[in-house]
Amino acid sequence: MPIRSLIKLGGLLVALSWFGPQFVFAFEPPTALERVNALGSLETAPAVLQRLLTPDADFAPLRTPGYGDWLASHPERGQTFGGYCTVGFNRPNSSRNVIYLLPLGEFPPDTSPPLEDLRAYAEAYFQLSVKILTAVPIDEKKFTPRINDYTQKRQLLSMGILAYLKTQLPSDAYCLLGVTMDDLYPAPAWNYVFGQASLSGRVGIYSFARYDPAFFGKERPDDYRQIILQRSCKVLAHETTHMFGLPHCIYFECLANGSNNLDEADICPHHLCPVCLRKLHFNVQFNPVTRYEELAKFYRTHNWDDEALWTDRQLAKAK
Repeated sequence: MPIRSLIKLGGLLVALSWFGPQFVFAFEPPTALERVNALGSLETAPAVLQRLLTPDADFAPLRTPGYGDWLASHPERGQTFGGYCTVGFNRPNSSRNVIYLLPLGEFPPDTSPPLEDLRAYAEAYFQLSVKILTAVPIDEKKFTPRINDYTQKRQLLSMGILAYLKTQLPSDAYCLLGVTMDDLYPAPAWNYVFGQASLSGRVGIYSFARYDPAFFGKERPDDYRQIILQRSCKVLAHETTHMFGLPHCIYFECLANGSNNLDEADICPHHLCPVCLRKLHFNVQFNPVTRYEELAKFYRTHNWDDEALWTDRQLAKAK
């Protein structure tokens, strides 16, 4: 996964990817005290939430980035829980509380993540109703296709898709997320983009095309379908956290960490760290025990043993 960035551009929170020069910054991971301060006081939080947010051994501190890693080339100050509470962000309410997934183009079963699995994972992860809309064929007049110089594969213009999605936003939608197996690009000068989102417009578009080893001409391992599903679920959850106003995390190893390449993205855990989980809980007000129970069920159904065991440990803390 080449470089990804989140840049605020005219109300757009844009997730970008490109090939280009690397600028190296001397990033020092936060200290233990800085991590505690980022989480904030838990004195007024419910007892169960206090236990689940305690930064124990299940939450590894962020490692020092190496050359080529996200934080070696993108200086980020991070956002504390207190800082999150002071900024404006979209929140679900009684009339806008559904996450919609809109498939764009075909999702061949042998090379694509199952849409129902993506729906179930997002529903467990964000504790909101998630619905899949009827797939929409690719309209080349609207989405401005091109052939990528490097891959020789078709790409669609993500900005054009965002404009289309804004016209399709259901009245009860918290957000509308387009998902596609077509590769994307955000502008003619860019190589590609994994996803792009408009927070003010409550829409986003995400491509899973590059999570198949065969996209790059590599041989597929026997468990490639599992790899595609895990990577797709992870990027869907990562990018959707941005729809709730969460920036990249710099405090712990966390789903919300930025990543510059596929290896770095694969290292990121599926779980949110205490700081980011507290932000999401503050926004959505879900039952954290129910959330972990539903995630554990999903992990066991799909034989994600490490994630299931980690979630079991969280549930044990809640007792």
